[in-house]
Amino acid sequence: MRGEEVVHVDHRDALAGRTSEWPAWLPEDCRQAVIAGGIETPWRHQRELAELAFSGRDCAICTSTASGKTLAYLLPVMAATASSSPAPGERPQPSKLSQLTSHRRRTALYLSPTKALAHDQWRVCQELGPQGWPVATLDGDSDQNERRFAREQAGYVLTNPDMLHRSVLPNHSRWRSLLGGLRYVVVDEAHRYRGVFGAHVAQVLRRLRRLCWMYGSDPVFILSSATATNAAEAGQRLIGVGDIAVVDQDCSPHPARDVVLWQPENSATTDAARLVAGLADEGRQTICFVASRALAEVIAVHAQDQVTGDAVIASYRSGYLPQDRRAIEAGLQNGSVRAVVATNALELGVDVSGMDAVVVVGYPGRLSALWQQAGRAGRSGHDALVVVLAREDPLDQYLFSHPELIFGQSVETTVLHPDNPYVMGPHLAAAAQESCLTPSDQKFYGAALTPVGDLLVSQKVLRRRGDRLFWTRPERAVDAIDLRSIGGRGIDVIDRLSGRVIGVVDEKAGDRTVHPGAVYLHQGDAWLVDEYLPEEHQALVHRDLPGYWTQPQSASTVHIVSEAERRDFGPGYLATGDVELTEQVIGYLRRDEITNEVWDSTVLEMPAHTMVTQACWFVVPDPLVSELGLNSVALAGAAHGAEHTAIGVLPAFAPCDRWDIGGVSTALMADTGACTIVIHDGQAGGSGFARTGYRNADQWWHATALRLAECPCESGCPSCVVSPKCGNANQMLDKDAARRLAAAMDSLG
Repeated sequence: MRGEEVVHVDHRDALAGRTSEWPAWLPEDCRQAVIAGGIETPWRHQRELAELAFSGRDCAICTSTASGKTLAYLLPVMAATASSSPAPGERPQPSKLSQLTSHRRRTALYLSPTKALAHDQWRVCQELGPQGWPVATLDGDSDQNERRFAREQAGYVLTNPDMLHRSVLPNHSRWRSLLGGLRYVVVDEAHRYRGVFGAHVAQVLRRLRRLCWMYGSDPVFILSSATATNAAEAGQRLIGVGDIAVVDQDCSPHPARDVVLWQPENSATTDAARLVAGLADEGRQTICFVASRALAEVIAVHAQDQVTGDAVIASYRSGYLPQDRRAIEAGLQNGSVRAVVATNALELGVDVSGMDAVVVVGYPGRLSALWQQAGRAGRSGHDALVVVLAREDPLDQYLFSHPELIFGQSVETTVLHPDNPYVMGPHLAAAAQESCLTPSDQKFYGAALTPVGDLLVSQKVLRRRGDRLFWTRPERAVDAIDLRSIGGRGIDVIDRLSGRVIGVVDEKAGDRTVHPGAVYLHQGDAWLVDEYLPEEHQALVHRDLPGYWTQPQSASTVHIVSEAERRDFGPGYLATGDVELTEQVIGYLRRDEITNEVWDSTVLEMPAHTMVTQACWFVVPDPLVSELGLNSVALAGAAHGAEHTAIGVLPAFAPCDRWDIGGVSTALMADTGACTIVIHDGQAGGSGFARTGYRNADQWWHATALRLAECPCESGCPSCVVSPKCGNANQMLDKDAARRLAAAMDSLG
């Protein structure tokens, strides 16, 4: 691929695979089933992981996309749960109760971040497992018969952390057969369990281990990830165990691959639609990954309009109803869908094979996500093409100017703090309701059990009787816990004419997405929101062609609660700690769908939302402000611009994307008495990203100063100070003042 837009091409030669023998302990019916599924011999890394798990070692496999990780963990799982003559080897069970449960079925559990990935795992089990293997999916779409089968008969249950948290663990007595016979727990896409979501899942896994122990089992945990550099350390924090063996030498064959960095002349959206249409017309099955739901819809429609043949191009994102998602997934599998434009709902949703090309619109925020998406190309053995388009975004522009940061660096480490008291406390309450807490539970929770338990007692959440802690309330403790940052029950988007649910919006995004007057995009159609009823979890809409899109406006204030650390930074200082953040949607803009020009603004009265989270803050001393000659207006514009650029660049130095973090800046902050730029985590209690930024602040701020200095625009653009998530529509920005302020604070400049 050539052209003025191509700024860098990274080529990887094809690599041959290295095979091994089938494990001697693998039952014959399992081996024959796998061979009948088209796999003659395993790769060496598959055999190595299978042997570790079979010997009773908690382990992790970290090899590339399409390297056969699934078969690696399915070998020991099948040996325990699928064969008519199961292999004898397994971890010794913890108590005499195991003698009572030894006659029960042997079971294994599979956990994935999404329902769709679990359903795809079910398909793989049907293809590779022996006939009659009792495999069940268990999620919110499962009916009563499917749940009963999973509970009473299935050997391998495919589910997600949410279902485990809300349904299985609180009703553990009904699931005692599954839990008491549990031999393996597979945690797929393990690198996804980071930040607050990862801390929640870590607590769910501790609750699972605790109940398994109570029912006489001690399962082996197997982690799977295509992109992880600290798999042992992160895995230990996730599961709460002391040792994890890691298999990271990929012995599978790889096709030749070209990764092209593409700098659009005008618009990444326009170029992406043109590239997808061209690849589809060439007969190449293509996935185009985008960052937002709206962008998936827009690019798919424009690409379909440009196709010259009969190729079908679809969009795919979360919020689609299950039948819509399944139809698109089936179309990719059978080839009737030539190209799909998707958010990471598809990246995590289905194991798509045989892709000829991948188009990535904008750096996805983390190297791990980039290589996960790029790995979808060339899976059938053909040469792979990956095109990454730069958006007008500070991080994209910085990385495209320094491609060595993409191709010469290892993927980010996983940031995970399972002992976050905002997360651990509610889960300890749930654990106490499942079975009272005792000092012996420190083997699952560590030293944090005592102080967090004492805090819950002082708050009258738990009651102490002797050395035991009890839940004494009538309600379910788990109902107060939302595992996901996008969680909650969700807002149903309803066609008010037919009453049909056309989609679902995350509850926490409702104020910004389906407020009264908002334009909601779904499968290429525009819908106008007539009524927003958050208490009823509904938004009523009607189909329309308004000619504009809507951008919410919000106001934020921040107050420093506590300062944990402080150090000198340039002529000022940098600190980290906890802050109280208050946000409120106060209105929205209508923007022309073609030119993006603002038509008008509308005031809204939405509720304010307050949370305590972690942050770091840069304090600019008054003498520096005087030296730079900045009046109060210019100083506010400088701080605001530097804040936007710093947020945009931070994902190069912390394993987050810009939507995981936020910022507030002010020319005079009451808590510091000076100009202050606050960068905070986006979740209550914190997710570790701001603290990571604090540790890497010298390099992070230097990159911020470079982006402001190198951007060729005159007064600010999306490549430097203009932010797509700015709550006040990028007002009060001063690019030149931000450039001078950042340079003056740059300790490496």
